[in-house]
Amino acid sequence: MIPYFSLASGFLTGKYRRESDLKGVRGAGAGSMLNSRGFKILAALDTVSAELNANPAQVALAWLMAKPGITAPIASATSPEQLQDLIAATRLVLPPQAVALLDEAGA
Repeated sequence: MIPYFSLASGFLTGKYRRESDLKGVRGAGAGSMLNSRGFKILAALDTVSAELNANPAQVALAWLMAKPGITAPIASATSPEQLQDLIAATRLVLPPQAVALLDEAGA
């Protein structure tokens, strides 16, 4: 499986946390995720990010890459900084307890 919207239209970067953050075309796609499940996932991403000294985008992509059925998550970058995050995600290894926390939040 190759997920196309691996960062959920930017939602899993942590950039969109309230209605006022949903400006522009990219923000519009993340609006449907501003709900209790989405907030649980963001909280788990924040926890794991803090523990691993990474950011939510890196953790979200590493989470996908930790799944046996995922061949390669597709993600895009609109700046050199975002590209560096994508590259860093390929080197991030999530401990089993982090994967479990993220899986539980996303269930």
